[in-house]
Amino acid sequence: MTECYIRVAEDENEEPMEIPSEEDGTVLLSTVAAQFPGACGLRYRSPVSQCMRGVRLVEGVLHAPESDWGNLVYVVNYPKDNKRKMDEMDAASAVKIKRGVQKTSDLIVLGLPWKTTEQDLKDYFSTFGEVIMVQVKRDAKTGNSKGFGFVRFTDYETQIKVMSQRHMIDGRWCDCKLPNSKAGPDEPMRSRKVFVGRCTEDMTVDELRQFFMQYGEVTDVFIPKPFRAFAFVTFFVFFPYKYNLFCVRHSFCPHI
Repeated sequence: MTECYIRVAEDENEEPMEIPSEEDGTVLLSTVAAQFPGACGLRYRSPVSQCMRGVRLVEGVLHAPESDWGNLVYVVNYPKDNKRKMDEMDAASAVKIKRGVQKTSDLIVLGLPWKTTEQDLKDYFSTFGEVIMVQVKRDAKTGNSKGFGFVRFTDYETQIKVMSQRHMIDGRWCDCKLPNSKAGPDEPMRSRKVFVGRCTEDMTVDELRQFFMQYGEVTDVFIPKPFRAFAFVTFFVFFPYKYNLFCVRHSFCPHI
């Protein structure tokens, strides 16, 4: 199952925020708690009975009702002895108002080195402003990094600043932008990383770099190991083509 976002709010009458699910469709309680500190579960109002229902929680993992989160808005549960009461709302209200006004979003971080951890991400992005969530996406079976992650900031101004520049993380250039599902119709294409398919094992990083330099300044070339017949080329500025590049039948790959 592909990753999706579910809508979660602290109260039924509040504007919800979107929280990413895992590959199998579940949602980690830690992901919810990263946005709503102290959260111990989720509940929702049944469209049939109009009663509140609890979301099943097993070992820190929240499971979708009837295997589908749908378009419902899920409300955060807090422990009874930690519930926010009127006399404890001052500091929490300030955070909620700030979050609502600024409307920050989860940003996807592309091109992460395999060794980068969530602590590494937090340490790096904390230099720009307050970080309220970081996540490195990993393969469910091997636990290895997938080469991308997510970060969310408290302030909208910090989010804009981070999106406006490239980032050198653990020795690799990375891009930070809104996920495709979040980008508006007027959001410009900012992709600088190009997928190169149909590569052969005798191709080298230097050969790819030299070839693609004719299209612009190349900042990074990545060939996966073990070899998987493709590579990624990253340009310093936005690459003008709207499609992925393949090694075609020309002087660069005369044997294809």
